[in-house]
Amino acid sequence: MSPALIRLLHLVSPTLPVGAYTYSQGLEWAVETGTIKNEAGALNWISDCLQFGLARFEAVYLAHMLAAWEHKDMKRLAELDAEFVASRESAELRAETLQMGYSLARLLTDLGCFTAPTQAGFSQPSFPLAWSCAAAAWSVPAHDAIGGYLWAWAENQVMAAVKAVPLGQTAGQRMLMALGERIPQFATAAACCPLDATANFLPAFSIASSRHETQYTRLFRS
Repeated sequence: MSPALIRLLHLVSPTLPVGAYTYSQGLEWAVETGTIKNEAGALNWISDCLQFGLARFEAVYLAHMLAAWEHKDMKRLAELDAEFVASRESAELRAETLQMGYSLARLLTDLGCFTAPTQAGFSQPSFPLAWSCAAAAWSVPAHDAIGGYLWAWAENQVMAAVKAVPLGQTAGQRMLMALGERIPQFATAAACCPLDATANFLPAFSIASSRHETQYTRLFRS
């Protein structure tokens, strides 16, 4: 087992203290309104968000950030980061990526393994920027890093569905098995996708995130 794989497992671990478990990205509102009622509905929602949002947009930006870190292109990183933050469709999604980016950057600073994003001049890095910084510094291959990033997102969404629907643990594992089968192809496509070919048109996802901001009772921050 390579050191890079160990570091990737570290980055995708649910124990990474960045607060990912506190976010549902609108999934909780979809449950509240009855859009998601069971395992099949949860899998369809998460799968669509993975394919048409994360894989076609966020993962592509992550790939370009990884390349920019490798070339130490700070100007390009600043452009990518600003574009990604501007793409967040709701106040909750924007707050989420900035909070998680800050938490990860602070963790990397405290660990002292390398120059963290905040030490490189990024005072409010997005989560993909901070995450790609660590992956690049630890020499995680781009394809593996992108796949790991997608897996971590999918796992968090499944955990949110298990709590919110609610579902049993076995149902959660079935969903992860189904989602995991699709991630390698998504990672391969994202790794070579130009930025001008990205797309994240997910109206229901955007509406769910926006409506969640005023949901009366909720378990998650977004």
